[in-house]
This record gives sequence, C-alpha cells and structure tokens, in this order.
Amino acid sequence: MRDVVFSRPNGYRPLALDLYVPEGATTLCVYLHGGGWRVGSRREGPGPAAAWFFDEVASLGMAVASVDYRLSAEAVYPAQLSDVQAALEFLSSNDHGCTRTVIWGTSAGGHLAALAALTSPRALSAAVCWYPPTDFDALSKDIDEAGGTGDRSESSREGRLIGASIDARPDLTAAASPVNHVHEGAPPFLFLHGTADLAVPPRQSSRLAEALTAAGASATVELIPGASHMFPELDEEATRAVIRRSVGFLLAG
Repeated sequence: MRDVVFSRPNGYRPLALDLYVPEGATTLCVYLHGGGWRVGSRREGPGPAAAWFFDEVASLGMAVASVDYRLSAEAVYPAQLSDVQAALEFLSSNDHGCTRTVIWGTSAGGHLAALAALTSPRALSAAVCWYPPTDFDALSKDIDEAGGTGDRSESSREGRLIGASIDARPDLTAAASPVNHVHEGAPPFLFLHGTADLAVPPRQSSRLAEALTAAGASATVELIPGASHMFPELDEEATRAVIRRSVGFLLAG
C-alpha cells in the first residue's frame, strides 16, 4: 500500500508512508530513511540495498512501514520527531495484522529511530540503528579524532536540523541528542557501524550503547570492518547478511 497519508502538519506538505505486509507477519517495522535530514525518500532503502531493501525485509517475514518526515529545509527540530511519532500513532490505530512494533533507521533516520524508541509514548519492542548520530555535542570531536573534519556551524547537517550552530543552541543540541534521553525501560538496541566511517564515526554508536547499558537497558554494537558511511563497500551478499542480522534482531527483540 503506497502513499498512505498519516499526517497533515499545518502549513506543510502531507506526509505519507508505504506499507509492505507479507502474509503471516506479526511484527511491523517503522523504517526511517537517511540523508542528513536534508534529502532522502521513503521509497529508497539504505546504501547498496536502495532498490530492493523493502522486498528483502518483507521476504524475511517482517512488515515494513517506510515513513517520510519533514526535511531540515522544511522545518527544524523537533518537527522530524513529531512526524515519526505521528506515524507511530497512525499505525497503532489502523489494522495491519501485526501485534508488535519495532523501529529501524539509517544515518539521520537512525538518529530519529533512536529518539523515537527512547521518547515515544507508544512502546516499541526493539530498535536497530545503522551508523546513527547520537550525541551532537560530541560529533565534531569524534569526526576529528577519526580523521575527518568536524563542523559545529549552522551550515552543518546538525546545524541545519536545529536551525543554529551547535554552540549557539546548547539546549536544542542536547534535546536532539538521543544520549540525553536514555532510561532503564528503553527497548533493546542493535547498532551497526562501519569502522571506516568518517561522516558519523562508530564512536557515536558506542556513546549511546554505553549510556543505555549504564542505565540498565540492553544495547549491542556490531562493527563492519572497513565499511564507511552507508556501507558502500559491501557487495550484495554482505549487504543481505547485515539486513538479515537486523531483521533477526527485530523479530526476536
């Protein structure tokens, strides 16, 4: 089912989702695309799996709702989290045959998936985050230490999301960082991250995982050797393997 409108924010475009429900599925996964909060579409899967991701996930027995959210040129944070929460509310009130809901996001979508899993009043059973930013204040330092060039300005991806430089709005920087929303009752998390990621270094996944375990929640970080952001180095077999790993976690979580 394509182009299902789930929200009509005042003054903005209607927001829609695409729903894939294989026969017999009991778990619904809300999927959030990447793109630095600036670009991206619910129609595209992650990295090398862009064209076949949703068919692959559905073939493994899990339903998927791929959700659009407002991009940073349209609205600043927390509009994006509000959109994800609206999708969760919409899906909870519509019959899709599934009895539990999980969440999965990549990059910027991984950031929003983590936030939703930690803050949504609708309980989520598990969360998978691929290469997510999790601590905006520490991100530029992590990039510098990994060998990249950090950016705390308003023109950075994170700055565009919050509408200001990281240092100008420490309140929004903190509010938009999943590490600051950790609690003991959080669902189990799985993080997948490439060891060669300079855009969002793997330390970002570790920061949130460490905070979760310190709070008494469950979190696992699995590193993909030699992979950079979006896993472009992975061939189709390796890409399918990390997808199967993620689906298996969500179905069991």
